[in-house]
Amino acid sequence: VAGSALATAEQLEVKGRAPKTGYERDLFGSGWVDVDHNGCDTRNDILARDLEGETFKPGTRDCVVLTGTLADPYSGETIAFARGNGTSNEVQIDHVVALSDAWQKGAQGWDEGTRVAFANDPRNLLAVDGPLNGQKGDADAATWLPPNRAYRCAYVARQVGVKAIYGLWVTQAEQDAMVRVLSTCPDQPLPDGVGAAAAAGGAAAAGPAPVPAPAPTSGPAPAPAPADVPYANCAAARAAGAAPVHRGDPGYGKHLDRDGDGVGCE
Repeated sequence: VAGSALATAEQLEVKGRAPKTGYERDLFGSGWVDVDHNGCDTRNDILARDLEGETFKPGTRDCVVLTGTLADPYSGETIAFARGNGTSNEVQIDHVVALSDAWQKGAQGWDEGTRVAFANDPRNLLAVDGPLNGQKGDADAATWLPPNRAYRCAYVARQVGVKAIYGLWVTQAEQDAMVRVLSTCPDQPLPDGVGAAAAAGGAAAAGPAPVPAPAPTSGPAPAPAPADVPYANCAAARAAGAAPVHRGDPGYGKHLDRDGDGVGCE
C-alpha cells in the first residue's frame, strides 16, 4: 500500500553500519532539554503525554510529573509510576530509534542543532518499561523487538517513519527485519505526526514537533513541507506518492536524479 509503513520500509536507503567511534550521548545534547519552549523538559512532556491519571509537583505549572499509570506498549503490562530514588527508573523514556544507532547510520554528519532536535523529538520517544528499555540498548529491529507481539507492527512503523524523516539509512538485516514484521500488517500506517513529516523527508529534521497536551483532541493534519524543499531521499518521495519526481516539480532535487535525465526516483 503506497504510503504505508511497509512501502516506506522497502524504500529506505540500505548501507552498512558506520563505526561507532566517537559516539557520546552528549553529542545529542546534555540530557533532556526544553526544545519546544513550553517551560517543561522533554522527559516530563513525554510522561505527561503517555501516562494516565498523572499528578504534578505543586508549583511547577503542571510540568514535573509525580505519579501516573503507564499502559506499557513494550510488555503489555500496566506500570505504576512514582517519581523518586529507586522508583523513577521503572518508567523510562525510550528513543525508538536509538541515538547510537542513528549515529552509526547518518547522524555523524549532522550539526549539533539537528542532533539535539532528534534526541528530543517526541515522534521518536515513548514512555516504556525501564528494564525492557535497558535490555533494548541501542539495538535496531534486526536485534530487538518488544516482547509484546501485538505492538511490534506499531513499533517498527515508528522506527521506519523516524528514519525516513531524518534520512537515516538501515542495514540490510535491519530492513529485512522491518519488512518481515510489517508484512504481517501490510496496511499498517506510519504513526500520527510521522507520516506527513516522513513524506517531507529531511525538511522535518530542523526541529522536533511540539509535544501535544495529554489526551489531545483530534486536529488538522500537519502542513506539508514547503514546495521548494526537496525530498530527503526516494523513500520519502515514494511515501508521499510523489515518485517519480520531475525537474520543476515540488520536492525535486538533483540528489534524487542520479542519471541527470530530469526524472528522479524512477
